[in-house]
Amino acid sequence: MNTMRMMSPYSIARGQRSFPIRSMALRKGCTGLATLIFSLMMVIVSSRTLAQQEEEYAQGAVSSGHPLASAAGERILEQGGNAADAVAATMLAMGVVSPVSSGLGGGGFAMYYSARDGSSTFLDFRETAPRAATATMFVPHGVGDQKTEAPSSRFGGLATGVPGEAAGIDALLKRFGSLSRRKVVAPALGYAQKGIPISAHMARLSKHFAKRMQQDPNLRSWFAPGAEQMKAGALLKQGQLAKTLKQFALHGAKPFYRGSIARAIVKRNQQMGGIMSLRDLKDYRVEEREPLQGNAFGYRWVTAPPPSAGGYTLLHSLALLQQWVSPKQRRAGPWMHAMAESWKGAFGDRAQYIGDPKHVEVPLKALRADQRLQKRVARFHPLLAMPQKHYALPLEDNDLSPAKQPGGHGTSHICVVDKEGNVAAVTTTVNIPFGASYSAAGMIMNDEMDDFARPMDTGRNAYGLAGGIANLPGPGRRPVSTMTPTLLFKDGKPVMCLGAGAGGTRIVTALQQVALRMILGKRPADAAVNAP
Repeated sequence: MNTMRMMSPYSIARGQRSFPIRSMALRKGCTGLATLIFSLMMVIVSSRTLAQQEEEYAQGAVSSGHPLASAAGERILEQGGNAADAVAATMLAMGVVSPVSSGLGGGGFAMYYSARDGSSTFLDFRETAPRAATATMFVPHGVGDQKTEAPSSRFGGLATGVPGEAAGIDALLKRFGSLSRRKVVAPALGYAQKGIPISAHMARLSKHFAKRMQQDPNLRSWFAPGAEQMKAGALLKQGQLAKTLKQFALHGAKPFYRGSIARAIVKRNQQMGGIMSLRDLKDYRVEEREPLQGNAFGYRWVTAPPPSAGGYTLLHSLALLQQWVSPKQRRAGPWMHAMAESWKGAFGDRAQYIGDPKHVEVPLKALRADQRLQKRVARFHPLLAMPQKHYALPLEDNDLSPAKQPGGHGTSHICVVDKEGNVAAVTTTVNIPFGASYSAAGMIMNDEMDDFARPMDTGRNAYGLAGGIANLPGPGRRPVSTMTPTLLFKDGKPVMCLGAGAGGTRIVTALQQVALRMILGKRPADAAVNAP
């Protein structure tokens, strides 16, 4: 009987009981599945607060950032659901038990491996900019948007992109699921109706956003009268969200994009100064994209394509490291130096060339050309940290196709494997903690508009990252992301499911370090995640 190893921070749900170690749900007795290592990183949680444990499971597993969310996925597996059903249930539950990081008001990316035919499918349910969005909508004016207490790209209605989470979950279930939506929604609905204890993590973060959150009638009810933060351990019931979940159980994503929930989203968004319309929601579509792939260190890495920049950054870095560092040099100093240098060129490429592939021509073939890679290989100095511009390699004009101009870090990651060997890796977010700090139909609304660039570097996003013209806001555009759901294969079989939770632009660099510590350093997964 084959087994699989799995770990991730926070806590563990085993059967009907939970205890604080790691966040996962598990079942015993799976056959026909190669060893599968799961790693999920919550980089905003201090590793010193986490007990360390790596265990082996044989039937199936669910890894998330909260024990109740993992238990929801486990429940679906026990009812005969597959990885798509379980990851959908876990996503919905995360939106209830950890609204600080994800939920139906946000969006994300999903990678799904089908054991039946060996295919990997990437679904993009990232948020889109409203039709009224413009390239200069966040350019500083007067005293400066970026200097105010609450930049409009991060808080309030203008910060919110058209949410894709409901459409993404519905697409996963329609494409790969086996259970009814009612069964999949049931765990999250129960949490919303009966209430869940507020985690210490959510209570701590609420202190920093309380002033803005309490301007929203629904979110104000999450605080005790006069309190400056939510109370850890207090029971949080979410009646409005429960009604929304019922609608999803009955009708899927339709009410979110052309029904009562859509109207509630638009009304609340405009009350908060936003520009979203019913047509924006009606026009939203989940996009299926070809995953990026590359071979490195004896594994095949299948990862996120644009509008994620994470997958390109990951594969480019790995390609450089294979040539820069010999196996004998893989000790702490030279290895960490080389890894830091390997990211500089890729992040420069991100700012200049990567955007929504539906609206700009992303020159991936030219960016990944071996001749260009070898030029970067030659610029490495084994002893000196070089400035980013040292690695700049502007593409020739004939490498670029004309841009198609459009007309007129709270983050969660979930990994699931089922008894058939299907694997789901989903990263989902409302961006910074509590998104735009307001709600609609019980859902925390995202602030993903902050992930767009500013013209001529007139400002940076919440993670301090500047962007380029390829990532300017515009009608229907999807902002560049660092979310990087990734699967590793060995001998044609999936052996590792990777993703990262809260970390913003550090998601891909953290994910890569964990993976390499495990496959090259032979560290157990818990030690790899908890390492600095």
